[in-house]
Amino acid sequence: MSREGEYAMVNQQLIYHGLVSRYSTLSIDLEIMRRTGFDGLEVSADKMRDVLAAGYSESELAARLGDVVVPGIGFLLDIERHGADDVALMQDAEDIFRLAVIAGARAVQVITGPVQVEAVRAFSQGRPWTGYAGVLGLSRDEQMAIVASNLSRLADAAADHGLMRYLEALGWLPLNRLADQVEAIERADRENLRLAVDFWHCYASGDGPDDIARLDPALLYGVHFCDSRAFDGGIPDEASLRDVATGAGVLNLRDWADAVKSTGYQGWWSCELFCRRQHQDDSFAVAQNLKELMTELIL
Repeated sequence: MSREGEYAMVNQQLIYHGLVSRYSTLSIDLEIMRRTGFDGLEVSADKMRDVLAAGYSESELAARLGDVVVPGIGFLLDIERHGADDVALMQDAEDIFRLAVIAGARAVQVITGPVQVEAVRAFSQGRPWTGYAGVLGLSRDEQMAIVASNLSRLADAAADHGLMRYLEALGWLPLNRLADQVEAIERADRENLRLAVDFWHCYASGDGPDDIARLDPALLYGVHFCDSRAFDGGIPDEASLRDVATGAGVLNLRDWADAVKSTGYQGWWSCELFCRRQHQDDSFAVAQNLKELMTELIL
């Protein structure tokens, strides 16, 4: 299926991610983006909600983002919700689509669940779990059928708002390999559905640069440029493994970036960050260092 058209990009773009300044406001994110020379912002839906909850109007919020390149907004969680959870999924989808339109975003990030890694641990150990469990316990065929069906329905709903969607499967969940995600996207068969390559989730799932290099660039929408501590197997603990400055972990980021570029991909790269120490540091300085590293390895 063709994914050419109005969303195609011809240059690599370095995009600031709101998680670099995790505890700052949207206004600060925008100021950091501008001062450090990033090409745009991957917007946090939660930070947008905070602006609206503080009493700003949707038009005032839109004005703040009016001149900003916003390739994506994160994120819609637990996209495999089904049965009794289906209504809530579609309600959450409409809410984030509304925010995406306000932001002038091109796309919405969608993520598999459950986000709570403890649900996966409980299931793997045969312990009871009373929280949300998603498709845990179902056969792979059932998991894939549910995810692909939901991707189709969500893509149709997003298309009503003129939006793309980009899929990211969490590393501790079923269907987490790149091949799984490509299969789900192909089965969903929608023009406005693509894939995000996140270096950490790929690494935690067992994929590496060679797997990325085999991807069809027409499937790729964005890249999360990030790092990891060493992972020795089992169920990955994101909070621990991602608590590292980008460039100071175990990933050879040049190899990973070169793998993406070898596909022929041209588009946006976002500096997602989960390093707790840097979250408490000078976010302007952290962002500047990330911009310099990304410029060296990507441009």
